[in-house]
Amino acid sequence: MSMHTPLYKKHLDLGAKMIEFFGYEMPLQYSGIMTEHKCVRSLAGVFDLSHMGEILIGGEGASKFLNYMTTNNVKNLKTGKVQYNLLTNESGGIIDDILIYRLPEAYYLVVNAANKDKDYQWLLEHVTDNAYVKDLSGETALIAVQGPYALKVTEKVLGQSVGHIKYYNFADVNYRGEKIRVSRTGYTGEDGFEIYHSPQLAGVLWDDIFAAGEPDQIKPIGLGARDTLRLEMRMPLYGNELTEETTPIQAGLSRVIDFEKGDFIGREHILKAKEAGTKQRLVGFELMEKGISRHGYEITDQKKKIGYVTSGSISPSTGKSIGLGYVNNEYAKTGAVIYIQIRKKQIPAKIVKGRFVEISRKTK
Repeated sequence: MSMHTPLYKKHLDLGAKMIEFFGYEMPLQYSGIMTEHKCVRSLAGVFDLSHMGEILIGGEGASKFLNYMTTNNVKNLKTGKVQYNLLTNESGGIIDDILIYRLPEAYYLVVNAANKDKDYQWLLEHVTDNAYVKDLSGETALIAVQGPYALKVTEKVLGQSVGHIKYYNFADVNYRGEKIRVSRTGYTGEDGFEIYHSPQLAGVLWDDIFAAGEPDQIKPIGLGARDTLRLEMRMPLYGNELTEETTPIQAGLSRVIDFEKGDFIGREHILKAKEAGTKQRLVGFELMEKGISRHGYEITDQKKKIGYVTSGSISPSTGKSIGLGYVNNEYAKTGAVIYIQIRKKQIPAKIVKGRFVEISRKTK
């Protein structure tokens, strides 16, 4: 039986098309993926992310423990800041990609819905005597407001300025008598805020956001547009681009590895992958002919398989057919032509560098 977020009835009342998503019944779309996508890029959209996981790490040994469990250096993290990080296994594979919030006396981890039980158990198995791990997922709801109007709408809802919160920073503020956490983060590439609060407050906050954003025509956004938005920005999705079989080096995430900080789980294998090179690397590509690449499709050089597609879609912003995938190292060059096996055809695609869409991140 599927679980429901505190906003489940809101989604039904809005006529959302619901799907099962990692144990939760979640909205795939409301008015349509294309419409919702363009709303986030031009105005602002609102997401129910209450299915995500939140874990608190505290105690005197919290920093040392987390540094052993993750690839990035949490000791560089100052109070009020957020860090993108990875949990890796002994062979250097990615258990999850996470956000770590630095609280005055602890660390607040935000983990993927698909992995929250796995992550929690992994942390519990390794926790040291001078640290503790507490699962806060059941007592936390999360709503995101993303897009050029996000700042305007969020300030109107909260009745206070949040413009001073910089990108990848957060602040705890009061709203309707409750302390909530407002973070300038998101999974769309746009400016925006993720708001952590109690499940009891979710419905009221949801309604307040839409009341505040009605003049700016904001819309609720489902998982479908969330996926196309992150794909245009080349943001990896766990289970597609990131798995326990892929290392951070293969995935192009060397920037979130600190080899100088000392030992961490999987360090030896990840360092070896960096020094020796990996067989395959993650690339972005645009199809040169009509077609849509899908997760799992083969990538070839017209003669043999050289990789596989991890994500693919039509970009609602550009109309181009775009995708991400792993290809053998010798083919992973910007401008190189590869072929996507779509049914019985091999469709040519060009490897491109950087994001598929450039945005200004200017607020309105």
